[in-house]
Amino acid sequence: MSTAPAIAVAVTFVWLGMVLAISFLEAPLKFRAPDVTLRVGLGIGRIVFRALNAVEAAFAVVLVVVLVVDRPDAGGLVTLIVAIVLLLAQLVAVRPRLTRRSDAVLAGADAPRSHAHHVYIALESLKVLALLIGGILLLAG
Repeated sequence: MSTAPAIAVAVTFVWLGMVLAISFLEAPLKFRAPDVTLRVGLGIGRIVFRALNAVEAAFAVVLVVVLVVDRPDAGGLVTLIVAIVLLLAQLVAVRPRLTRRSDAVLAGADAPRSHAHHVYIALESLKVLALLIGGILLLAG
């Protein structure tokens, strides 16, 4: 395997691992810790997800560059593009709604629960599948 595909595989699986660890492990577990209120959990979550999304955006840029330099088979290319599009949907369409709600809660308001969180989780699940399949296809290619 040459350098560009190796970088694409590494970035894909590191990205996948970060999403699994933060979105599906850290995020739900933090609310089980003693004395973690909704406000504290949201405050922590905002910081963690802002950092995660920044790293994801950097990974997406690296993948785009690598995929342009050394274009993989169609399956790997399509699934990684899907992962990037899902990330963009989360950042552009869902995160602003979640931020508005968390702003209100952090300001002390009793904001209603947001269905945007369920949309974010659904997109996150699809992104995990796309990264997993894309990484496997890159390895096979």
